[in-house]
Amino acid sequence: MHPLKKSWLGQQKKMKHLSARLFKAKSLVLSQSTPYEVIDEYKFCRVRYYASPDKQYAEPLVFVAPLAINMSIYDLYPYRSLVKHFQHSGFDVYLVEWTKLTYQDRFLNFISFIDDAIPHCIDRISQHSGSRYISLHGWSMAGIFVTLYTALHQPEHVKNLIVVGSPIDSYASGRVGKLFQNINQLISRSRALKDTIYNGQIPKRIIHTPGPINALGFKILDPKGWFVSQKQFLLNLSNTQTVYEHATMGDFLNNMIDYPGGINQDMVLNLWLQNPLKQGVIQLKDKIIELKKINCSLLIGAGSSDQIVTAEASKPLGELTSSADVTFTHIPGGHLGLMSSQKSANEFWPELAAWLKQRSTLLETHH
Repeated sequence: MHPLKKSWLGQQKKMKHLSARLFKAKSLVLSQSTPYEVIDEYKFCRVRYYASPDKQYAEPLVFVAPLAINMSIYDLYPYRSLVKHFQHSGFDVYLVEWTKLTYQDRFLNFISFIDDAIPHCIDRISQHSGSRYISLHGWSMAGIFVTLYTALHQPEHVKNLIVVGSPIDSYASGRVGKLFQNINQLISRSRALKDTIYNGQIPKRIIHTPGPINALGFKILDPKGWFVSQKQFLLNLSNTQTVYEHATMGDFLNNMIDYPGGINQDMVLNLWLQNPLKQGVIQLKDKIIELKKINCSLLIGAGSSDQIVTAEASKPLGELTSSADVTFTHIPGGHLGLMSSQKSANEFWPELAAWLKQRSTLLETHH
């Protein structure tokens, strides 16, 4: 073929891809193609069940999702899906997801999740799977949820706990952590300010953040990551897979849901600003939760290039629990990439599957 014609066809293909990406993005989205069954709906959550085609282990793997995001990240592409990877590694998989939270939900707080919704869902999962014990996975804010849930409900269901990209020593989290530390020092100088901000006196409606703001915040917190992905997309316009992946990721990043005011009170004004978990204890309402109550097997993961929650911020969890079996690992990628990147899928997913298999009960039929 004549080089000019070839180049023209190449340009045409790129334009076609670009226009599809801009105007027919929904039709390009590949995520959430793995079939599942909803086994329970409760208040503001649902439980999805992804049955293993070849179940080998008694304990199911339960993913708890963070807030603000949609569920695509757990089943991003038909060929690179977290739920599918573990289904095919011999585990039944459950996903606890949050329904579309709105301004009406502004009073929801950590306790609503760790002492109501999550315990309810895990009891249902335990009944449904026929296993008293589960392996529990939380990423980002959900890592905080599962950590606090496990500490509060001991000994109950959790045999293996996996916490990835979650701030335990928030001040150690790079620039973001330094910023929170400095703001806290300023607030602490004024008794009145401290009482207002830290004692829950700011009306929840003021600190409730809508989905579009969360989507923007996610990009602002890691502008470099966002910029690099746009650049990669434009440089690889002729590659069909790149276009599909970019649309899928965009669908994930642009469709975020609300953060209730009560959650912001607990996550931002308590956990990030005051950094109580560094000492292994947090007080929520009348409950004092101690991380030393956790004694199950624990795997802590941190994204090797995570700008939001650094390894230094995640790692201290290992010292604060009573677990005798603690593994810390670096996962390729940033805050989002550690869950979804090709490198994480190639390197971390098999490592996590091997870790789980060693700590799970092999079913009789597979001995």
